[in-house]
Amino acid sequence: MAAEQAPTLYVVSDGRGQTGAAVLNAVLVQFQGQRYAVVREGNVRTRAQVERVVAAAARTRGVVFYTLVAEETRRAMHDAAAHHGVPVVDVLGPALSALHDLFKRAPQAEPGLLYAREREAFDRQDAIDYTLKHDDGRRPDGLAHADVVLVGVSRSGKSSTCFYLAYHGVKAANVPLVPGQAVPDELAAVPRERVIGLWVNPSRVLAMREARVHHMGVARGGDYADLEAVRQEVRAAHHVMSDHGWRTIDASYLAVEEIAREVMRLRGLPERNLG
Repeated sequence: MAAEQAPTLYVVSDGRGQTGAAVLNAVLVQFQGQRYAVVREGNVRTRAQVERVVAAAARTRGVVFYTLVAEETRRAMHDAAAHHGVPVVDVLGPALSALHDLFKRAPQAEPGLLYAREREAFDRQDAIDYTLKHDDGRRPDGLAHADVVLVGVSRSGKSSTCFYLAYHGVKAANVPLVPGQAVPDELAAVPRERVIGLWVNPSRVLAMREARVHHMGVARGGDYADLEAVRQEVRAAHHVMSDHGWRTIDASYLAVEEIAREVMRLRGLPERNLG
């Protein structure tokens, strides 16, 4: 006598199906030794898709576990299950009902919200990793992958702005403009609309450098904190920005979030709740 076909467990979602799969796996550990097959159906957004899955479940002695949030597909699941006589489990239903009663409002019923939130977190971490690796001119070979490259003299706010942008999912690199040193070829090759110069007036640069020298507890000396030398350095940096056609921001008295917002505007990047 032929062995009975193992049932198929369907995980149906309007996103990637991770939530439904996690719940199903948590339950399946209580049924070790049982034979079954699992089919994951993601991005189910139409009545036709729902009916196709439920029909397949009917042919394979299946059970459907679903995490649909749109009213149309939830209703389609109910109708198809009744028509084919297929058992279905509404994984999110009890939680949605409980929160509806608690908050006295209907859920957004927008498919993919969880995936969008997870994607945003992934993009943020990816951007932070990128910015850490490309801070202060390091790894110039990776500048081609930046959403934006900030340039300017030392203490013009490049690093702090880059990390602020990275936290909001923007891959930001920065390269210092050093007197007497040519612009790296990798930077020159970046499309000029992706490079933004931070201009800070000499007095402000000097004040920030003196504060840094004091904080580090070292004696002031050399051109780093000399006003005339700083003036020449800022002037030279401005000429480099102009020669390459890079747009600039006067960051002299702007907060980091204000600089970041202006960078986003100049780059035409979507608003990410900066501020």
